[in-house]
Amino acid sequence: MKPRVLTVAGSDSGGGAGIQADLKTMLALGTHGMSVVTAVTAQNSLGVQGAWELPVAAVRAQYRSVVDDIGVQAVKTGMLASAELVEAVAELIAGTDAPAVVDPVGVSKHGDSLLASSALDSVRTRLLPVATVATPNLDEVAQLTGVHVTSEQDLRRAAAAVLAYGPRWALIKGGHLSGDAVDLLTDGTEEHWLRAPRHDNRHTHGTGCTLASAIAAHLARGRSVPEAVTAAKAYVTGAIAAGFALGGGIGPVDHSWELRRGTTGV
Repeated sequence: MKPRVLTVAGSDSGGGAGIQADLKTMLALGTHGMSVVTAVTAQNSLGVQGAWELPVAAVRAQYRSVVDDIGVQAVKTGMLASAELVEAVAELIAGTDAPAVVDPVGVSKHGDSLLASSALDSVRTRLLPVATVATPNLDEVAQLTGVHVTSEQDLRRAAAAVLAYGPRWALIKGGHLSGDAVDLLTDGTEEHWLRAPRHDNRHTHGTGCTLASAIAAHLARGRSVPEAVTAAKAYVTGAIAAGFALGGGIGPVDHSWELRRGTTGV
């Protein structure tokens, strides 16, 4: 049976981010992707025109339906929208015997808010403590911890601030810094510095969703956290390099780039 991965996230009608990006990534990496939709967005290459969160009961029912019958080897969270949804999803993950990758989505690539400010404390105190890996970008680090990263040297301080909320591992994504794309993965004891060349390509919609889903897919396939994150970084770097224009704004990364080249190793 294929490894099974569950994404708990919002829907992106443009197909570049959210559950659409998650499921494409999971397919590309040889796993069976399943979804719990937390919110529906009207979204395209120009931005988010509207967002409607689902009732907690609907989210809970989707999760239980999948986990109780099919089972999961990894869970990934994305857009959770409200404090109520954050708390419900944290409770569900806490009762599931599978690694959880938490992408604490705060804003879209275009700067549109995807998380109510009232939900930040729930992310800190309820969701991060049940995470196997938390994957905040620098804006999300600042939003959650107050730590502002301006240089590579600040990544350690950011990681320590995130780990203080309880995830087993923190992956601090330094993609918004200048120079090479450098990320820091640490559990507070060991450190892994992940570097990749920065590609001159503006079409990067869905990068964070794709990375977190790739980590979850590799964890579901039995890899350790450092192995999963390293493989996921390589996958998303290639996807960014192959990102393509779509609509009039920022296009998506290309989730199928490895499949076309036959290099997945799956």
